[in-house]
Amino acid sequence: MSQQAGRFRFGIIASQYNALYVDGMLQEARNLLVRAGAAHICLIRVPGAFEIPVVAAKLAQSAKPPLSALICLGVILRGETTHAQHIGEAVTHALAQIQVSYQVPVIHEVLLLENEEQARTRCLSREHNRGAEAAQTAIDMAHIMGGLYKSLRMNCPKDK
Repeated sequence: MSQQAGRFRFGIIASQYNALYVDGMLQEARNLLVRAGAAHICLIRVPGAFEIPVVAAKLAQSAKPPLSALICLGVILRGETTHAQHIGEAVTHALAQIQVSYQVPVIHEVLLLENEEQARTRCLSREHNRGAEAAQTAIDMAHIMGGLYKSLRMNCPKDK
């Protein structure tokens, strides 16, 4: 763990669908944030991956005090139709738009996977767990954004 998270506030939005795998990522994400000393962790569970963006937008827009970063966790397993692909693309586009619109880092770990073997590797193993990676990215982005805000205040004097 490279940086501490003591002054930062995080939101986690996690899908209930494919709970075995999402819960594996969620546990590792929370553990890392707690070990890093996060000031606040807000967890919201939603039915599926498609519901993640609306909650992410609401949190990015309305959380008081503002959240330092949002972590979005979900697992979409491909089936015989193109439904999973459509869900994955819609979620990806929505999450990208939310972080740009609200200037809150949105860490996208809504995984579109081919099979359960990939899900086990990325969600249940400690060495490749995407939840832990998401939490570390959220901490890193909170530091970057905090430093950016400070730098902008110092380098952009107020109008006289």
